[in-house]
Amino acid sequence: MWKLLGKVIVAIDIVELSVPIQEYHKNIDDLDTLYKSKLHRKYENISSIVTLKKSLDARKRNIKFNLRLEVYTEKDSPEALKLPDFETLDSNKTVHIVGFGPAGIFAALKCLQLGIKPLVIERGQAVKQRRRDVAKLNREGVMNTESNYCFGEGGAGTFSDGKLYTRSIKRGKIKEILEYFVLHGADENILYEAHPHIGTNKLPQIIEKLRNTIIEKGGEVRFGAKLTNLRLNDDKVSQLEINNVWEECQNVVLATGHSARDIYYLLNKRNIAIEAKPFAMGFRIEHPQILVNEIQYHNEQNAAILPPASYSLVTQVKGKGAFSFCMCPGGIIAPAATDIGEVVVNGWSPSKRNGEYANSGWVTEIGEEEWKDYAKFGPLSGLEFQKSIEQKAYKLGKGEYKVPAQNLVDYLEERKSTKLNNSSYNPGMTSVDLNQLYPQEVNYRLREGLREMTNRLKGFDHEKAIVTAPESRTSSPVRIPRSKYLHHIDLVNLYPCGEGAGYAGGIISAALDGIRVAKEIFSVVQL
Repeated sequence: MWKLLGKVIVAIDIVELSVPIQEYHKNIDDLDTLYKSKLHRKYENISSIVTLKKSLDARKRNIKFNLRLEVYTEKDSPEALKLPDFETLDSNKTVHIVGFGPAGIFAALKCLQLGIKPLVIERGQAVKQRRRDVAKLNREGVMNTESNYCFGEGGAGTFSDGKLYTRSIKRGKIKEILEYFVLHGADENILYEAHPHIGTNKLPQIIEKLRNTIIEKGGEVRFGAKLTNLRLNDDKVSQLEINNVWEECQNVVLATGHSARDIYYLLNKRNIAIEAKPFAMGFRIEHPQILVNEIQYHNEQNAAILPPASYSLVTQVKGKGAFSFCMCPGGIIAPAATDIGEVVVNGWSPSKRNGEYANSGWVTEIGEEEWKDYAKFGPLSGLEFQKSIEQKAYKLGKGEYKVPAQNLVDYLEERKSTKLNNSSYNPGMTSVDLNQLYPQEVNYRLREGLREMTNRLKGFDHEKAIVTAPESRTSSPVRIPRSKYLHHIDLVNLYPCGEGAGYAGGIISAALDGIRVAKEIFSVVQL
């Protein structure tokens, strides 16, 4: 049983427990009895126990789960989780939401709660068609530039692991978003896991159910609907051109994601302010999952009863950061390009994280110093640098979305691999010296930072590890500036939102930003 969405129910107490992993695993089928046995001296008549947080402490050999629990008696029990109330829609209050990723989805849901009708347009296709398009890219190397790993229902997050962890705790109520996911099919454990994760195999069905809720409550969702132009009237957007057809608009949420480059070009062409933004680039490093388990869990006995291990690494090289990004235990490396003639890699995991390999981004900061040769492109300088690397990678990979790759030990020794290790990347690989891909200073930070990591984690530079590149879509290389009221600095009814606008970095932070923008629009339309 769980709390009513948005309503606070007070338990009789909140307690902290630490349970050794062996004991936890032994009682996995009846954890309530285990918890009650540890609490019986303090409480009587316990009716239910709700897990608020669960985290793994693997810093020492006596690995344990740290738990925060809510304890209820028979007289005071939590209410079942259910959807919030939705206001009756006002036909005179509408908002166009451009993009149906996490920011767009949760902006639409919040608009419906507030009585505003969302009109969602998404350039890509619904989940079922996206699956077919992604499969064709994986199996045949055939790219659909409008329906792929980045474009389509659910945005890049749909086929990008479903991690739900964020540090953006000051931006809104994260639990509201997690509860929506649970109500639409996610496992309840995402409400309390320290690093919640849905899994790419489950997230598409959840996204479909969220779309159905939006439609059932009065919203509209249109797929294959691409924004191609804007008409301006003084300080407002008056019309949108969608698939070459103009339509009137009241307010516009621009939630197009970090890979919709045509939107940045459109805004720049129309002299709508945008600015270059620092981001990060690098590659994907992949190990056998069993090796990462052994490194992190110290012995085979621990690894056998614990979830697949992950890692988080960070260092500084010549004053700039080099760090792991989007670590995917038991996952695969996927082709995440959005256009012909470019290569991009990303990673994801299924819900059980039971794949043979573990992969993670290894990236470094990219800023004005790195894109100085592209300064003539002004606010698009970082984007053009990003494109140049992806196009170079395509040529190095020799086409058909094969990635340039190198065994880790060879990368560190700066020599081409004579025979590549196995990898989960399906379209194929081409052996290259990846030290040739990025400018010298970027390569140096990536290589030397990783060399430092191999000294910290014994066995990390294993002979079976492999590096593929480029991991280049970590975040948007462009920011669309907005005021303290969240609208564009020049256009009072255009609301840049989420990752594509430069204000989020993942599913949860993008969803939180969508909710914030919807609330701000509500405050305006009420006037």
